[in-house]
Amino acid sequence: MSNHKYTPAPTEPPPSYGTTRTLPSRQAPAKPPLRVPLPLDLPVLSSIRDRRIILASASPRRRQLLAQISLSNLSVIPSTVPEAFPKTLSPFEYVLQTATQKAMTVYSGQIDSPDGEPALVIAADTVVVSQGGQILEKPRSETDHMSMLKGLRDSVSHKVYTAVVIMAPLASARDPGYALESTVEETTVKFGKDISDETILAYVRTRDGADKAGGYGIQGIGAILVDKIDGSFDNVVGLPLRPTLALIEKVLRNDEELVDEFAEVEDEE
Repeated sequence: MSNHKYTPAPTEPPPSYGTTRTLPSRQAPAKPPLRVPLPLDLPVLSSIRDRRIILASASPRRRQLLAQISLSNLSVIPSTVPEAFPKTLSPFEYVLQTATQKAMTVYSGQIDSPDGEPALVIAADTVVVSQGGQILEKPRSETDHMSMLKGLRDSVSHKVYTAVVIMAPLASARDPGYALESTVEETTVKFGKDISDETILAYVRTRDGADKAGGYGIQGIGAILVDKIDGSFDNVVGLPLRPTLALIEKVLRNDEELVDEFAEVEDEE
C-alpha cells in the first residue's frame, strides 16, 4: 500500500486562457494615475474663481459641465418657484422665460445672504420639442415613456432648446443694480430609424431617462437611440458651454464698462 498522502483538488476555478498568472513573490505593476487637466486659465474665470458662484439648478449634469471650464466651487441653489408658463408659448420663449424666472428668483433671494452676495448666478432650462411642436415634459409612467420615445424615433427629427441666463450684481449704482444676459441655443436631434421597440423598452427600464424632459439622456445610455445631431452636444445635455462662457464674459465686461463710465462722470462733476 502506498504511503503517498492524498492531496485534495483546488477549489478555485482554473484561470481562463486570457488570464496572466501573477507569481506570489512579485507584485503587479501599479497603474499610472489618470492625468487631471490643469484649470482653464482665462482672465474672466480667474477673476471669479474664488468668489461665490450660484448654479440655480439641481442638475448634476450642468454642474459637471461647468466643472469642465474650471467652475467647480459652486453653490447649488435651485429655484423653488413652480414652472407654470403656458405651453402655448413658442419653445424659444418658454425656455427663456423659465430660465429668467429661475435666475431672478435665486438672485433676489441671495443678494443679501449672510454668505455674501453672489458674483454670478447661472440658470438654465432645457426642453425637448417634437416635430409637431409639442413641448415634451418628463415621462409620467413607463407607458408614457415608451410612447414618447417611439414618437421621437418615428418622426424625422426633434429639437432641443436650452436657455441660459446669467446675472451679476453691478459695482456701480446704476439701476436696476444687476447685469443680466441670456441666450437660447437650438440643436436638432435624429433618432435611428432602426431602433426596435425592444431596444426602447430595454432603455426605458434602465430609468436613465425617467427624470429627463423628452425621456432620454444623450450623455448616458440614451446615446444608443441617437443617430446624429446638428448643433451643440452639450446643449442637449443641458448647458451649452461655449455660449455660457461668452455670457459670463459679457456680464462681467458690462459691469467693468459701467464702473469706468460712472467714474468718468464723477470726475467731470
